[in-house]
Amino acid sequence: MSKVLSPADAALLIPDNAVVSVSSSSGLGCPDLMLKAIGERFEASGHPRDLTTLHPIAAGDMSGIKGIDHIARAGLLKRIIGGSYPSGPSSSEPPLIWQMIGANEIAAYNVPSGILFDMHREAAAKRPGVLTKVGLETFVDPDRQGCAMNGLASEVPLVKKVEFEGETWLYFKSIIPQVAIIRATTADEEGNLTYEHEGAYLGGLDQALAARNNGGIVIAQVKRVTKSGSLKPHDVRVPGMLVDYVIVDPEQKQTTQTQYDPAISGEIFRPLDSFRVPEFNVQKVIARRVAQELESGSAVNLGFGISANVPRILIEEGLHGTVTWVIEQGAVGGVPLLDFAFGCASNADAFMPSPYQFTYFQGGGFDASLLSFLEIGADGSVNVSKLSFRPHVTAGAGGFVDITARARKIVFSGMFNAGAKLAIADGKLSIDKEGKLKKLVAEVEHVTFSGPRAVAQGQDITYVTERCVMRLTADGVTVTEIAPGIDLERDVLDQADFPLLVSESLKTMDAALFAEAPIGLNLPARPRRTLPGAVHD
Repeated sequence: MSKVLSPADAALLIPDNAVVSVSSSSGLGCPDLMLKAIGERFEASGHPRDLTTLHPIAAGDMSGIKGIDHIARAGLLKRIIGGSYPSGPSSSEPPLIWQMIGANEIAAYNVPSGILFDMHREAAAKRPGVLTKVGLETFVDPDRQGCAMNGLASEVPLVKKVEFEGETWLYFKSIIPQVAIIRATTADEEGNLTYEHEGAYLGGLDQALAARNNGGIVIAQVKRVTKSGSLKPHDVRVPGMLVDYVIVDPEQKQTTQTQYDPAISGEIFRPLDSFRVPEFNVQKVIARRVAQELESGSAVNLGFGISANVPRILIEEGLHGTVTWVIEQGAVGGVPLLDFAFGCASNADAFMPSPYQFTYFQGGGFDASLLSFLEIGADGSVNVSKLSFRPHVTAGAGGFVDITARARKIVFSGMFNAGAKLAIADGKLSIDKEGKLKKLVAEVEHVTFSGPRAVAQGQDITYVTERCVMRLTADGVTVTEIAPGIDLERDVLDQADFPLLVSESLKTMDAALFAEAPIGLNLPARPRRTLPGAVHD
């Protein structure tokens, strides 16, 4: 019996009150046609109703793939649990899902992406839930918001703080999906799935296991169907025994605004000179200074924002390949991409399933993380996940909390103030007009990263801005470098809403950062891993 159905027929399979898990990362891997069919069924019949949807990473975006907005309708959605949400410019109309969250029409939660994947894995194995220290002392902690994004969510807590074996943990009960909606490139007649045109595997396998092991169904959206037995077993990422139904969308995009690029899926490798080098501006200065924090031979996580340009800095400096980049969607190595293709990489060494990449991050197996900040608090805490005056500007926390929980070294980057008019000339930075919105605040609106916890754990924390470099110490946030042309008192200390400390060995940032020519970057070698008592040459 064929597993292939029309999208409309597949939508009929979803009952009222179902828990539906969706595999996606913005536009990457989004089963958009299937979500559209569910929305259309509801518009026509009023069913399915009162769904709970699980999104370890956001489904859809504000730039051409609607994703979750297809089903963001009153009566259709009752509760949404997402690692991240569609985001975009503040000047744009908020997505429908954000409008529903803000109006308290549905219960909405922001759970770290890695924890959401863990919840699926525990549900698949029929274990009670997830015990984790990821999220302690952040907005995830029930002593703060407990992941709740609005009033309805606050009424039904999702996370508890518990004591186990003499230690404090966060406990997330397993949530069992009745339906998993995943995406691949090709399905054979038996439902075996391959991902040859995809930019990542994401978490489809874990989501399928969670549904099928608990008596649910798995619906896969693919680009094409091929003959049974024609797929190579090593290429099959989700076996057909886990897939109940298949729908076909020959026009599914590889990612946002990209129909298909074989370099994203690792089928070809791009020449290095085809990657755009950042134009010379203040953001490039920051990215260069961030690059100076790296070591050759290290594995480094990369986030969205200014730090996403650091791989291009290494290309320009002739150092591509000295650092292995790892991103939460699963790419290892290569060149992480920018803009609408963020979350993908060209010339990757490997693709790991996202749940396993998050296991790597949660356990602190990597060497450093380069991330952005919206706000820095007096205690060194960072907010990247919430701006109340325009919430859809942020995507929520995504994998940020998983990544930072045990990272040995984190370099946060961003502009010191928002809206400042800056100029670079003669190797110096000047401030023509100061920004109106301060980003160094007494207390951050949302604690996405806990400064006090980082100090207690001995994490190495640096903040890089255009006008200074700061480090987090046990005494507080300390200015260690200032840009040439910058007045410490006027341009730095007076522009923070809390007293900054100043290092006794305050330095001037390298003047080469503020000139157009390459800076002659030289990365020290990271020491090789050794075990105590082992003998090495």
